Amino acid sequence: MVDEEQEEISPDERRQYDRSRLIVDVHFEGVDATGVASTKDISLGGLYLSTQREIPVGTTLTLRIPLGSQHAVVKADVVYSNPGHGVGVRFHRLSDEALALMERELPHP
Repeated sequence: MVDEEQEEISPDERRQYDRSRLIVDVHFEGVDATGVASTKDISLGGLYLSTQREIPVGTTLTLRIPLGSQHAVVKADVVYSNPGHGVGVRFHRLSDEALALMERELPHP
């Protein structure tokens, strides 16, 4: 069965940015969800967090992502949720500093 909410995002839009495989521990904080989860992959548009926590689609999180010797702090919305496994998030508009850090530190696919 296909989740209708997922169909709102076209495959082209979901893959607007190249993904890089990057596994780091990200601190996340939201209204009802706070913790640490590891990334599975990341792009300039968003990332996938592996977590047992159930975080509903539409939740806004603040993420602290370690990249090199620095951290990018970004806001992101949960756009995909697989309860018990993880969530996919889309970044809000990245600050110039976060964008520059990510472009410099992310592995290129």
